[in-house]
Amino acid sequence: MEKLKTVFFGTPDIAVPYLELLHQMTDVQLAVTQADKPRGRGMVITPCPVKKRALELGLPVLSPEILKNHYEDLAKIPFDLGVVVAYGKIFRPNFLALPKYGLINVHFSLLPHLRGAAPVQQALIQGYTQTGVSTFWIQEGMDDGPIYLQKSCPIDPQDNAQTLFEKLIPLGVEALKETLQGVQAGKLIRTPQTGTPTTAPMISKEEALLSFTQLNAVDFHNKARGLACGPKPKVLITLKGKQEPLQIIQTALPNTAEKAAPGTVLCVEKQKGILVQCKEGSVWLTTVLPAGKKAMPAYDYAMGHALKAADKVFN
Repeated sequence: MEKLKTVFFGTPDIAVPYLELLHQMTDVQLAVTQADKPRGRGMVITPCPVKKRALELGLPVLSPEILKNHYEDLAKIPFDLGVVVAYGKIFRPNFLALPKYGLINVHFSLLPHLRGAAPVQQALIQGYTQTGVSTFWIQEGMDDGPIYLQKSCPIDPQDNAQTLFEKLIPLGVEALKETLQGVQAGKLIRTPQTGTPTTAPMISKEEALLSFTQLNAVDFHNKARGLACGPKPKVLITLKGKQEPLQIIQTALPNTAEKAAPGTVLCVEKQKGILVQCKEGSVWLTTVLPAGKKAMPAYDYAMGHALKAADKVFN
């Protein structure tokens, strides 16, 4: 059986395993990635992970600043199917009509839940206990096309965005493999999405600044988990009259309930870290990353700054 002719659309690290699968199973005509950008401390113009891997595989690459300006380039390529993973751009109707079988997307949620740019992060932030992956056909709307298949995955209490991605990426590869096999066999199952949609909007740097005075303990903990990938969660702490940011690496919820003014240190324990009062409830800061330093146990940070119970140092 002749292999499907495909074009891959993707950009970051998480999309690379899908490009590799597509390279194994299909005849990849082109990899389309976002344009090269300045990266690292030196801000050197560097190709994205998908472009780098595509070139290693000997695949043609297109990295447009604006995709719509390259319609004719894509229209010249005879391909059966487009596969999209974390490409981050909206496709115009004329692009959707180019391949014989359309464009399918691997999305990291159980649609119609968590439509949008940050489904993994928002699953944690919004307190989901289960998520998964969906392969679906792209339409003009935001992640609202008919579904081919879905695979579910529990969210464990200790999961953060990084560990959840580690679960979902191979699950998505399985889903894409089964989808490609179905398309190749002519089994184009397109099931309309059902249920009430929820959204997963992109998270701004401003939203990553967490406040003990504004958030209850569960919401603070969930946001810290969700922001493990993306804009990192930070709090403001006042030391010697000077306010500075402190990045939060890991948090935990206590079994006991205490009460003080929000932002107050309730206790400091070697095995647990710094317990801080929130708007409602309290949360352990277990691992932190001070500006310009390496990640460290929160207890060590507290000892280095002589933090103790009743200190109201957090916002």
